[in-house]
Amino acid sequence: MASNGQHKHAASASEPGLRQAGRRFTKMHGAGNDFVVLDLRDGAPEPSPQLCRAMADRHTGVGCDQLLTIEAPRSPAAIASYRIWNADGSPSQQCGNGARCIAAWLVRDETARGAAFAVDSPLATHEVVRVGEDRYAIAMGVPQFAPQAIPLAGFNDAQDEYALDLDGAQVRFGAVSMGNPHLVIEVTDVAQAPVATLGPRLQAHGVLPQSGNIGFAEVIARDRIRLRVYERGVGETLACGSGACAAVAVLVRRGRVDREVTVLLPGGELRIAWPDDNSPITMAGPAAFVYEGEWLQ
Repeated sequence: MASNGQHKHAASASEPGLRQAGRRFTKMHGAGNDFVVLDLRDGAPEPSPQLCRAMADRHTGVGCDQLLTIEAPRSPAAIASYRIWNADGSPSQQCGNGARCIAAWLVRDETARGAAFAVDSPLATHEVVRVGEDRYAIAMGVPQFAPQAIPLAGFNDAQDEYALDLDGAQVRFGAVSMGNPHLVIEVTDVAQAPVATLGPRLQAHGVLPQSGNIGFAEVIARDRIRLRVYERGVGETLACGSGACAAVAVLVRRGRVDREVTVLLPGGELRIAWPDDNSPITMAGPAAFVYEGEWLQ
């Protein structure tokens, strides 16, 4: 639901890295995965790590999983580009829910004037289709399973399932890159999955030299799964678009699900479609405006 409400936050002038006073922002979310969107096309500087952490703080800031910056397009086909900054200030390469929010923002801004257009992420150019009121489908790219592409250390060949000894216990998982690294663990009951404990342990393990997103997936039917994701640089989020794509890709490779799957996340539903192994995987879902605000120093 869109809101024209104003939200102002005053930051102390003594806080380091918070010199970008009077910044306009938009608070948005996609299936509960929430964002602060900054338009940098007027030449405003990119957010510093300190500013990212301050704005993302849910007690003293705006509160979000990631900051998204809208910038000039980097390719001839795109109408704009965007970058992604995690709540801890680190950059990210991919964010499916964020891509839908960027698409909705550009439609409202009238930068996007048709039902189909393209935007540049930090990795590639993505085709976008408006599929309903406040709903968008994003082509997320072809999943990459080679360990070197993820990257996944200690393995030379792609496998449908890997095994890792973790403090004497064996953990079995699938692995894939959706432009960012993902491990996917199939569980019988996602509500009881050790997301808060196993997620950060795997992120810190040497098997993921660049850390990664850890997904816990429960297959309900061939066209329906439940999913929770512990995201790199954020922690568990209400939804992860690239994580939903990763889970479906891994489960398709194992023959556990069909190529069109509804993914039930704590914050809402996403529809994932992967026509064949050589085609981009597509994610469709909602994008919502929460409020407009100004960050004051």
